[in-house]
Amino acid sequence: MRRAMRRIVWAVAGAMGLCGAGAGQTAPAAGSAAGPAINTEAVPAMWQVKGVHGTVYLFGSVHVMKKGVDWETAKVKAALKSSDVLYLEVADLGPDGIKAMQPMILQMGTDAGHPLSTKISKADVGLIDAAVKTLGGPGESTFEPFQPWLAYLTLSVLPAVQAGYEPDSGIDQKLLAEAKSEDKPVKGFETAEEQLHFLADFPQAQQVELLHQTLVDLPKSTSQMDEMVADWTKGDVEKIAALENDEMKTKYPALYAKLLVKRNEHFADALAGLLKDPATGTVFVTIGAAHLAGPDSVLKMLAAKGFSAARVE
Repeated sequence: MRRAMRRIVWAVAGAMGLCGAGAGQTAPAAGSAAGPAINTEAVPAMWQVKGVHGTVYLFGSVHVMKKGVDWETAKVKAALKSSDVLYLEVADLGPDGIKAMQPMILQMGTDAGHPLSTKISKADVGLIDAAVKTLGGPGESTFEPFQPWLAYLTLSVLPAVQAGYEPDSGIDQKLLAEAKSEDKPVKGFETAEEQLHFLADFPQAQQVELLHQTLVDLPKSTSQMDEMVADWTKGDVEKIAALENDEMKTKYPALYAKLLVKRNEHFADALAGLLKDPATGTVFVTIGAAHLAGPDSVLKMLAAKGFSAARVE
């Protein structure tokens, strides 16, 4: 589940100060991690959809990245340059937007009157203590006011930070910065508050279950991130679908329907509207790569609406 909401996970982490020097992490030596090496050239997937009037480029995003990965191919640059507007999942998750999220995170993600240790098993309390000591993150007492959803997001971020992944190097943030430097309009399909509610509104029993699964999977979380990013750099959409979506669909079908299928339907409806709109020119759209992979992808939903996507990268 946490992979499906990676963008908001990292935005939350940034707002909490978990992605910089304050996280207590030390940067890995160059080339020491198993993920993409420094100065890797990537060829991620991109599609073009032609509508009645406008053209939409669809580009799958990885919301965090290591420095030195060159993913802006000539075709991606040309598509971005020709576009009139940039669409992201959320348009307001730049530095100012992330800072503005802090009060919302505190409101939705903390419960000082009911410590986390009273909501989870003693075994999971022990796993949190062990994880904190291993990862060098905030002290275990920091987690006590957290709702379970905020605890599992925090824990899922720390291994990737330790491995050298950075939200500032993520595709969304890079494209957002480039668009702003060119005074190109940036729009979003969702708001930061909506994405926080996707997580905070889960029933507490599901939050506790997801926290437990996060703790169990923690030792392999970095290798999973490395695998996903490696698949993305090669444009291997089938493997992205298998890694990002299949496990969630099998283990958590209700969450899969809510976090992936329902959101894909929303994205597809919005894109179909753009493709039918006479005012639409050329639009560059970047959403999480998992939304463009698998049988329930935005691409499949657009095809059902009569808009076929041609892979151009």
